[in-house]
Order: sequence, then structure tokens, then C-alpha cells
Amino acid sequence: MATGRGALRQYSVAVRMMLAATVLLGIAYPLAVTGIGQLAASAQANGSMLTDESGNPVGSALLGQSFTDADGAPLPEWFQSRLSAAGDGYDGTSSGGSNQGPESEDLVAAIDERRAAIAEFEGVDPAEVPADALTASASGLDPHISPDYALLQVDRVAAARGLDADAVEDLVRSMIQPGDLGYLGDPTVNVLRLNLALQQMG
Repeated sequence: MATGRGALRQYSVAVRMMLAATVLLGIAYPLAVTGIGQLAASAQANGSMLTDESGNPVGSALLGQSFTDADGAPLPEWFQSRLSAAGDGYDGTSSGGSNQGPESEDLVAAIDERRAAIAEFEGVDPAEVPADALTASASGLDPHISPDYALLQVDRVAAARGLDADAVEDLVRSMIQPGDLGYLGDPTVNVLRLNLALQQMG
């Protein structure tokens, strides 16, 4: 009989501990972390969403997207993003790279083809096309390009929109972000932020 009461007491303690842990770790802790996130970093906690002039969400500052037509051809009036190997491109459910290394003949051939196509599209010498314009990021979701790639696109975007090239270049330079803490990593340009600012120019 005593053994039965001891087992019942142990079960009771286990159930109470499970309920307490569920309330503490499954409800109280997530609510506390969510509340702190909303207070300390609301934009980041809500996905760093960007909106157009009408206040409609157009994407996240953390995720790249394409600026192409229905056939995948780049639209000349927009700054172009870095290539993406995530699914059909910038697919958050299929994040990843091509897994092709520098010895891959397919990758080398693709880079040569991309270099020629981008040089023709931008009206520049193929040697001027920067590396980030030719390869996808490891995640396939990188929202940034290098300042060199952004500046390479200035003349084409300005011509397509009927804007002054110097004004568009000034816009690009104003959107250059330094590396983290000012020295970690290379300077970058967020393409979606840049295109939203460009849209406001006309």
C-alpha cells in the first residue's frame, strides 16, 4: 500500500512539474522575449518590413528579391539584385546556394555567360563586371550588392527613367552601408531600399 502511495506521489510531482515547466517555458518565457523584442527592436522583430509610398508592404530589408519581368529578364528601370540559387530565386523555403565550387566547369561557364550578358545589358566592358554580379550568395537570399555593382548600373537606370545620372549616382552613394560596426565586412547597398528611394525620384 505504501508503495502505491509513493508512486502516486511521484506521479503527482511529475505532473505538477510538467505543468509548471509548460507555463514557464512554453508561455511566460516566449511572451517575455516577444515583449522585449517589440520594445527594444520592433522593426527587426516584425521582419524588417519595408513599405512603398502608400504604406503597402513590399518586402523585407533582410531578404533579396528579383526585379525582372514575367520571363525573368531584368527590368532596365530598376537596380538589379544579386543572383539567387534558392528555389526559383529568393525562395525563403529553399534557402541555399548552388554548391558548385571554383573547379566546376558548369560554374565557370555560367560565370562567363553571365559576365557577357551583364556587360551587354549595362553597356560596359566585361572586365568591369564585379564578382557579386556573377555569383549567388550562400543563402540565395542576400538583399545586398556591392557599391561597385550598384554604381555600374547607374547609367542604365538613369537612362531608362529619364533621370540625371549624377543624381542617381548621388542616391546610390547615399545608400552605401559600411560594414558592421564600421569595420566588419565590406560596404553594401540594400537593393530594395535603393529601388524604393529611386521610385520616389520619379
